[in-house]
Amino acid sequence: MSIIEAITKKREVRTLLFLVLLFIVVGFVNSEFLSIGNIQNSLKSSLLYIVLAVGLTFVLLTGNIDISVGGTLGLSAAVSGLIMKNGGSIIFAIAVAVLIGAVVGLINGFGVTKLKISSFIMTLGMLEITRVVQVIYTDGKWVENLPVAFKKLSQVQVGGVNVMILMILIGVILVHLYLTKSNKGRYFSAIGDNMDGAVLLGVPVKRYVTYSFVISGVCSALAGLVFASQVGFISTNAGLGVEMTVIAAAVLGGVSLSGGVGSVIGASLGAIIMISINSALVYMKIPAFWNAVISGALLIIIVVIDAQLNRRNEKRTEKERMRARVLQKSEPKVPKEEVSIVYGK
Repeated sequence: MSIIEAITKKREVRTLLFLVLLFIVVGFVNSEFLSIGNIQNSLKSSLLYIVLAVGLTFVLLTGNIDISVGGTLGLSAAVSGLIMKNGGSIIFAIAVAVLIGAVVGLINGFGVTKLKISSFIMTLGMLEITRVVQVIYTDGKWVENLPVAFKKLSQVQVGGVNVMILMILIGVILVHLYLTKSNKGRYFSAIGDNMDGAVLLGVPVKRYVTYSFVISGVCSALAGLVFASQVGFISTNAGLGVEMTVIAAAVLGGVSLSGGVGSVIGASLGAIIMISINSALVYMKIPAFWNAVISGALLIIIVVIDAQLNRRNEKRTEKERMRARVLQKSEPKVPKEEVSIVYGK
């Protein structure tokens, strides 16, 4: 197998090639799409979704799903925004937002591992609950007039590079190393790949599934803070519909909905692609409502491809098992006399 063939078989590389191809194709239609300014804006707009995709990847690796990310984002952003608006410190507001995300994730994890509720149903219920709590807490009003210092956090630059972009990219790399190089990080993939096998190997499955939901909740809260800092206000429908975009981004980046396969780098690239598609529609003068259609179509196509690949892998594994059994049966048996001679008996 050539090096190029081996590299292109990696899901992250294929996702990156898709992103490059997207920019080239749209760039032919409108060359301004390839400008440095547009690329920076696409990356900056993707930050919120990258943070969400990183958290969601933990859950997807275990073979579960988290639909509540949008609700957690909106609630944590609204609560932290009101704290800052009423004179609270930025650090305290960030701590409260993270705590909200962790609590929502803990409830999700408890429901899935202890109460044996489907992760889809559990997190869908939490999505609705967090949305209602947000409306009650804010009295149905937008949270505006956030402190200038907080809004400037997303605009700080060092050497011409946005600090928030730099921090999130470094964070993605560190999380990737944790998930791929450490034993405990690999537990998440092992659970999604073969839960029974993970149990036999002594992996605390329930605990790590709960951890995955807590991490997803904390990432959703951090994404809420990124959203509030970039936009400067929090509407009552903040985070509405982001769950589908994030799921599509993760799957587009090679994270399998069946669990056990995927990486945060691939999911992050998927998030950049989803936002770039939105930007591409603007440059190609296509109505914005097509973005939802494209996101939905991409999600369906990728899920179908993922299912086909899984089915093909299962068939290949089954064939290899059958071949191994046939070879085992066809191996010539060594006469007992020869065995005695070999062992000197």
